[in-house]
Amino acid sequence: MMAAEEKTLVEILEEHNPIDLAKYINYVSAPQAGAIATFSGTTRDTFEGKVVLELRYEAYTPMAIRYLKSICSSARSSWNLHSIAVAHRLGPVPVGETSVFIAISSVHRIDALDACKYVIDELKATVPIWKKEVLANGEVWKENSEFLERRLELGKKDGDCCGKKVEPEVRDKKGCCGAKVKVNEEGIANNSTSHEGSGEVE
Repeated sequence: MMAAEEKTLVEILEEHNPIDLAKYINYVSAPQAGAIATFSGTTRDTFEGKVVLELRYEAYTPMAIRYLKSICSSARSSWNLHSIAVAHRLGPVPVGETSVFIAISSVHRIDALDACKYVIDELKATVPIWKKEVLANGEVWKENSEFLERRLELGKKDGDCCGKKVEPEVRDKKGCCGAKVKVNEEGIANNSTSHEGSGEVE
């Protein structure tokens, strides 16, 4: 009975599979749900004054699905939700077509609306899906602004596993590890702070 009450559907669609919005809305529909909130991310025809022909998406699918399921679990722990459906396309997505769709149902609208915003924001910030903009005059890979902001936030947290990677001030200017540690023949470590040879790998 619990599984029927907490339904979650996460799908990464392979190339040339349009998102069937009605399928996901139907999935989250239920007699006890008084609200269904949806978000549809579509390809627009311009970006910063440049003509966009299409977007192309790539993903590390197993990890993307794992991240999305984790985001859905987090949403359930914060809001009183009935059902969640998340779908993301891979490959080319022409102008006007949907690349990502989220549908969330709940008894009251505030839960569904807030959770829907949370899921898309977290998806953009953390899920390993990459976007290439195909323009009239070339193409460019784009990082989501949410992803960049999250990376900066992580870099500011002490003790975070990724913190040192984005804080250049903790690095020695000539080497990656600061002081060298050399082990002599007796197995005794000697600290050395000299950096002879700029091409030296430490």
